[in-house]
Amino acid sequence: MKRDTRIIHSGRSDEGDGLVNPAIKRASTVLAPSTSELYEPTGTRRHYGRGGIAPNRELRDAIRGLYDADHCALAPSGLASVVLAIRTALKGPGEALISDGAYGPVRRFCDEELPRLGVKPVYYDPRIGAGIASLISANTALIALESPSSLTFELQDVPAIAQAAKAAGVPTVIDDTWTAGVLMNPLELGIDYAAQALTKYVGGHSDFLMGSVTARGEAAKTLADREKLYGLHVSPDDAFLALRGLRTLPLRLERAESASLEIARRLEAHPKVSRVLHPALPSHPDHALFARDFSGAAGCFSFVLNGISAREGEAIVDRLKLFGIGFSWGGYESLALSCDRQIKRTAVPWKAEGALLRLSIGLEDIDDLWADLEQALAGI
Repeated sequence: MKRDTRIIHSGRSDEGDGLVNPAIKRASTVLAPSTSELYEPTGTRRHYGRGGIAPNRELRDAIRGLYDADHCALAPSGLASVVLAIRTALKGPGEALISDGAYGPVRRFCDEELPRLGVKPVYYDPRIGAGIASLISANTALIALESPSSLTFELQDVPAIAQAAKAAGVPTVIDDTWTAGVLMNPLELGIDYAAQALTKYVGGHSDFLMGSVTARGEAAKTLADREKLYGLHVSPDDAFLALRGLRTLPLRLERAESASLEIARRLEAHPKVSRVLHPALPSHPDHALFARDFSGAAGCFSFVLNGISAREGEAIVDRLKLFGIGFSWGGYESLALSCDRQIKRTAVPWKAEGALLRLSIGLEDIDDLWADLEQALAGI
């Protein structure tokens, strides 16, 4: 089956009750028919609620199908999913090579927690590509990617980095939230562990937090073991919402792509905008990678204001009326965020002509969104 059909028909209940959505089942204790079956289960039936019954099981199957993976782990947030992927991939002390464009909370985890595990975080230029081979040593324990970067939208040469890592026997992890597991499959490109915030596009309605990690082969076996070891669990109610959101994901991504590209093109022509950081635009410095590795674009991108200070950029965001002000993205509602306070770089300094603003384009009418942006920019 093709992707869209598979998304609709995967993760269905197999209980023969005819329901197109699996029933929500809440349980901690699950009684076993015998002691031997409790300790040595012979089927797929679970005998404890941690890890989920239904629809957690069906959601795992559906996300696993997106990536053609052997295992899907569920985590209580997107951040928790990236942390799970990193902890699973790490084999011991050493150095972890982390993209300099990594999501802020992930960077904090790497800075504060990895040293406690005997791992030194070393940040690298997101655009290093095959050159990452020069940073890999016998001490390298992990390579972490995020493509595109969540604020500044650099794309990484995922296949080149994965190839260099595999040649050296180094495990790789990627934050794949922007593609939602639909617009690119990092496992196909050689990555070992793909994490994403289901909070964003899979959920689509900004009403729960969840993350997933997928893997293949031996990495999948390790992931399943670590997920169980750490006792991770998501509620069946949230799993139901995630599965329901997944059904309309391709349609919402198509709308997000077309609407965000139209807004991005209009911003490119605006006299107060210096540049637009949307990977699907030919003007983006990594557009060739986008055309090679991605099947489409999400609705989240950034733009740089021409000679306008960070404080003035925040004032522009505050003048918006239709755009909400918030950290998340991927929902049905459009959001705006002033990014300058969040940017932290050590490998490659962030240099811009002015304030950096990020937009997540939702499902509102494009002309209404554009009118809101125009009135906010006019107030400079």
